[in-house]
Amino acid sequence: MIYLANTAHCQFLGLMVGFLAWILIMTTNGMNEWRLWYVTDKSVISSGVAWVGIWRVCFYSHTLPKFENCQWISISDTFVPAEISVAQVLMLLAVICGLAGNISAALAMRIVYFSVEDRRNIRLAFVLAGTLYVFTAVLCLVPLGWNMSSVLNNSTIDFPPEFYLPEAPASQQVGTAIGVGMLASIMMLICGLVFLCYQYVWQTLSSEAPRDTRDLLNGTWTETTLSQKSELPNGNQGIDNPGFQTEEVS
Repeated sequence: MIYLANTAHCQFLGLMVGFLAWILIMTTNGMNEWRLWYVTDKSVISSGVAWVGIWRVCFYSHTLPKFENCQWISISDTFVPAEISVAQVLMLLAVICGLAGNISAALAMRIVYFSVEDRRNIRLAFVLAGTLYVFTAVLCLVPLGWNMSSVLNNSTIDFPPEFYLPEAPASQQVGTAIGVGMLASIMMLICGLVFLCYQYVWQTLSSEAPRDTRDLLNGTWTETTLSQKSELPNGNQGIDNPGFQTEEVS
């Protein structure tokens, strides 16, 4: 049996980084600072800046200067641009895939560190974890890049009157949520490549054929077959010892 515990330290670190990246993806999903809209009319927006996220739009007003005034954005709203609607769907899928990737990675590390006999699923666990990590990174990068491009192109959003926002801001700026999401995506991508490049799964386990040699009462046992006649080192056959022979009594 091949001992693999000392060969997967990088993958264990990748699991820790992947879990941290998954937390950052959830944080990005809930943050409002995807876009910073600067407005010249401060009659309603006291700070002159509004935070446009994928789930809500918030700003400070003169009515409640210490609290954010937020309006929720639904995927069914007709004024929502395509990049925000796509971001709502893909970011939720990224959270789910990231969770599945962490579970698969944890199972893979459990097989490496704790499993002694049955390693038939080790290749599947590592490949699945790496694939889910990479897929999670792609799901994040698509909406992040699309929204960043919209900000750089100063794209407009036709907000309804109850949002108190102009169709086109004086200027736009990329928010911190996109930066956090980019960092989390890069971390996820690196973790996926680390799991997919675990060479011992591909090289040393391809010829392993695990057997179930567990005895229910006495634990692990090894089956050994002995020949009836032993051979001496010089090739001559040994002579049976009559003292070890028994005769059946009738």
